Amino acid sequence: MAKVFCIANQKGGVGKTTTTVNLAAGLARVDQRVLVIDLDPQGNATMGSGIDKRAMPLSVYDVLLESAAIAEARQRSQTGGYDVLGANRELAGAEVELVSLERRNERLRQALDAVGADYDFVLIDCPPSLSLLTLNGLCSAHGVIVPMQCEYFALEGLSDLVNTIKQVHANLNRDLQIIGLLRVMFDPRITLQQQVSDQLKSHFGDKVFDAVIPRNVRLAEAPSYGQPGVVFDPAAKGAQAYIEFARELVRRVQSM
Repeated sequence: MAKVFCIANQKGGVGKTTTTVNLAAGLARVDQRVLVIDLDPQGNATMGSGIDKRAMPLSVYDVLLESAAIAEARQRSQTGGYDVLGANRELAGAEVELVSLERRNERLRQALDAVGADYDFVLIDCPPSLSLLTLNGLCSAHGVIVPMQCEYFALEGLSDLVNTIKQVHANLNRDLQIIGLLRVMFDPRITLQQQVSDQLKSHFGDKVFDAVIPRNVRLAEAPSYGQPGVVFDPAAKGAQAYIEFARELVRRVQSM
């Protein structure tokens, strides 16, 4: 069965979507079967995988409202080599529609049960807010991967996220845990970033991934071409770092 991981951080602009699509492409490069689920109404992970969010016949919205199965709604990212359950603006409406429905937190988990055997990894790109969409992701997952910048305010947001994960673990999903913290947009020349990185390692220990994703222009350019950075420029430092992160994650999962 697939390992299901949310890519989550309650702070916006920390590279959640970049991490989701590049980790997916990196895992595909090391022969893993991957499904990306885009739970953000902006649909950036969908577009970054080379899929036109405006032209999708079915999306994660239909899956959450149980009018379609994942097997019907998923599409292949030809550039990335993985499957995508895409999102578009319709998903914003699902927030309101889910409120009055039964099992509103568990709809994604139940839909995943039907396709769990098809994949080694399922990566869920969560929106930055703690919403019903994010809760569906957290209730479906075995763990959370937290991309974060090594800056002071990132530490503040991290404590909020840890508390949220503890609450979901206690009340909704006993499997949920933090798999690891991924340092992204890292610039070793900045003293503060080094200091925050050292704080993370001293406080969280082996929960901090060894892989570090550098600040990299090629990763930022890739989405405009509808490709993960790992595919767009495989030789770039950022792409290489994500491939190494994919290998590290596979090793970590095998030892769990």
